[in-house]
Amino acid sequence: MQLDILEIQKFLPHRYPFLLVDRVLEMERLKRIVVIKNVSINEAFFQGHFPGQPVMPGVLILESMAQAGGFLLLQEIKDRNNKLMYLASMNNVKFRRPIVPGDQMRVEVTILAWKGDLCKVEGKALVEDKLCAEATLMCVMVDRAGAAIPAE
Repeated sequence: MQLDILEIQKFLPHRYPFLLVDRVLEMERLKRIVVIKNVSINEAFFQGHFPGQPVMPGVLILESMAQAGGFLLLQEIKDRNNKLMYLASMNNVKFRRPIVPGDQMRVEVTILAWKGDLCKVEGKALVEDKLCAEATLMCVMVDRAGAAIPAE
């Protein structure tokens, strides 16, 4: 099952320049998702990261994992238009190799646990089947109306 950018935008609230998922390649509901992000030199962040040696910022690789996971989770939410997924924590983050313009980043996300409004996922970013980054992410679902940073 493949979904294009128009279908992705029906589920994710992100838009240019912050939508970091271009296509869904595989999806197994409540289990895992595989997406791609085509990394172009035209990305705004390459202007400053780093001039003459462009490297995709690690935080945006993690954000792509979070968006892929959010897309998978939002499939199961009936009132998803009234919800947002916030990234709550990142653990076991490892960057193994840089992602550069011209790469096609493949992001694989697997649900580890989901209870109530909290979900834990494992994400991997690969280029040509070589692991570039990995992390465990925790997400929290909030109501879109009045969404704010949750108090501790």
